[in-house]
Amino acid sequence: MRVLVTGATGFVGSAVAKQAVKNGYSVRCLVRSSSPLDNLKDLDVETVHGDLTDADAVARAMDGIEVVFHVAADYRLFVRDPNQMYAANVGGARHVVLAALKAGVERVVYTSSVCTLRLDPAGNPVDETSKATLADMIGHYKRSKFLAEREVDRLVREHCAPVVTVSPSTPIGPRDIKPTPTGAIIVDTLQGKMPAYVDTGLNVVHVDDVAKGHLLALERGRVGERYILGGDDMMLCEILSEICRLGDLRPPTWRLSPNMLMPLAYVCETVARLRRQNECRINRDGLRMAKKKMFFSSRKAQDELGYTPGPAHKALVDAAQWFQKNGYCPLS
Repeated sequence: MRVLVTGATGFVGSAVAKQAVKNGYSVRCLVRSSSPLDNLKDLDVETVHGDLTDADAVARAMDGIEVVFHVAADYRLFVRDPNQMYAANVGGARHVVLAALKAGVERVVYTSSVCTLRLDPAGNPVDETSKATLADMIGHYKRSKFLAEREVDRLVREHCAPVVTVSPSTPIGPRDIKPTPTGAIIVDTLQGKMPAYVDTGLNVVHVDDVAKGHLLALERGRVGERYILGGDDMMLCEILSEICRLGDLRPPTWRLSPNMLMPLAYVCETVARLRRQNECRINRDGLRMAKKKMFFSSRKAQDELGYTPGPAHKALVDAAQWFQKNGYCPLS
């Protein structure tokens, strides 16, 4: 079976491409000409150049394809030009699904995010039934993923697009080359640059388990349905303590509320804008998100897909070892 993977040079996308090759699929990857190919160098895949915002390029990449994994997304919690993010996340999803419909693709597995769900105020895990509104979305990343998901759902409803949606929680593991915001926290911790922590919680899952979940969604998922691909709920202090143990470091002991860091976020964002930077590690949207525990249930994926994520500990170990081996932080 010939499959197309978007976002294959990135963290989750490369894991999906790797798993698809392992499962015996013939894999084509749509990549931007400027994207580093480090995550694909050891994979037997075909690469074609194109951008999600270019509908013609997406259509050309779809030629001869039977199945699509649309993993690509602009994932930043701070962005100077939000239009770029909406074009990639919302417009890109539309281009991929419409091109798949025109090409007669059998199935599209669309990678959304748990960020589009309404969190429980008390911090209890939520599932796919926890519906949110656009007003619930904090920041441009969440809004763009919410609108993209709504657009995909419309195409399923009105055009019978053969889409199954998966929503990873917080993937952690090897090949996080950018790194992602969560990966950056791991790197900072291993470098001894994390003296304090915010009192929040995350659902941690190994990126390779997320990739396996994508393949299970292809094989067993129901069109029009959504499946959370998560792992273990952990408080951030637990995550940092575990990483510190791996690096033989002293864990941070200062607990901060997101509101305490808000003035610093204003300063960091101002500096980033003045310097015309597209990244800002400490930002207001990230702190607003941290005010609630981001805990989720993967029961539906377990029951319907046979999804069986491993322990979060392995994800943290594999991530720490990969970052150390690849020069992001000192070897312990």
